[in-house]
Amino acid sequence: MKKLRVLLVDDHEVVRLGLATLLEELPDVLVVGEAGSGHAAVVLCKQLRPDLVLLDIRLPDMSGVEVCRQICATSHDTQVVILTSYADDALIKEAIMAGASGYVLKQVGSQELVRAVEAARRGEALLDPRVTQRVLQQFRLTEQRARGSAFQNLSRREIEVLELVSQGKSNREIADALMISERTVSNHVSGLLGKLNLANRIELATYAVKNHIGVFLSGQE
Repeated sequence: MKKLRVLLVDDHEVVRLGLATLLEELPDVLVVGEAGSGHAAVVLCKQLRPDLVLLDIRLPDMSGVEVCRQICATSHDTQVVILTSYADDALIKEAIMAGASGYVLKQVGSQELVRAVEAARRGEALLDPRVTQRVLQQFRLTEQRARGSAFQNLSRREIEVLELVSQGKSNREIADALMISERTVSNHVSGLLGKLNLANRIELATYAVKNHIGVFLSGQE
């Protein structure tokens, strides 16, 4: 089996030594280089073409996120796993967006780190379990906000009408369900078309479904 070629990037020499000692015990892993700064990491990555970079997110000369971004942009076959003491929501998101395939806290035990390396060998993304929940919560919050913004200029009644339109209900059926007149429903539909800049009833239904109107309404209850 071809050995996994690893580049270690951390500004603390003792950390790099510990990582190298641990990884060199693995028969299918080869530490090909070490760097103590972001600039050195980018240069070495271009020269050595490692399969995996274990990268500290806090470096003296540049952000680990920027290092990750540069490595992923220029070395497409190299995976980057962020190894850090910081479980900061913003940094996690930035690292993932920069192309990191893993985010592991330095507090993990040696076996967890080995699993992260093995996951990288398989081409899998890996997040520390303590980080995963934070990421999921962040993305859920972002999604909820996006859904809310899709309907933020609509009144509660307009949203109710829109949901029923998305279900294929006629104006008469909507009027009966909401106990309002058919003319009022027609006015609401016209108002929705204008507010959402849509052309017809089909586009209204599509917009509602695309933005998960049912989930949005359930969250408002």
